[in-house]
Amino acid sequence: MKRILLQFAITFFAISVFAQQGTTEISTKNSWLKAGVSAGIPIGDLSDYNNFILGLDLKGQVMETPHFGVGLTTGYNHYFAKDQFEDFGIIPLGLFIRVYPKSEGFFAGADVGYSVLTGIENGEGGYFVKPQIGFHNYSWNFFGYYNGIYRSADVGGNINSVGIGATYNIRFK
Repeated sequence: MKRILLQFAITFFAISVFAQQGTTEISTKNSWLKAGVSAGIPIGDLSDYNNFILGLDLKGQVMETPHFGVGLTTGYNHYFAKDQFEDFGIIPLGLFIRVYPKSEGFFAGADVGYSVLTGIENGEGGYFVKPQIGFHNYSWNFFGYYNGIYRSADVGGNINSVGIGATYNIRFK
């Protein structure tokens, strides 16, 4: 599974790097930061140990065309434990793509990368894929997501969740 995710990430990176002949000039018209919050619930085996998840998101986006954006993503997600278990955190480090069919309305995309675990002794991170669908306008993005972090069973297995979130577009002037 790790090999498949790594191949997916490399392919995603290669497509975004070599998709156009020329280079995209980054300017205040086609790039901005996205800052936001998210809330989710663990699914699968993780739901036996954790109640809910709260997160902060930070993204830098460049619009390659009026309908296609790419960027970098990071943040922090805190997993609140049930009784007798410990809270832990996850810091995602990745790339993302977004498709915006119209200037306002539906959008779809995915974040891919590596997640670092915090607050757990000997906790190993894993590769993640986070598809999203939602609504956007000039200033806001509202979305639902699935987040899958893929790790070996030897270190506790996969970490899966679903949730909702919102990001605000911070434009450069």
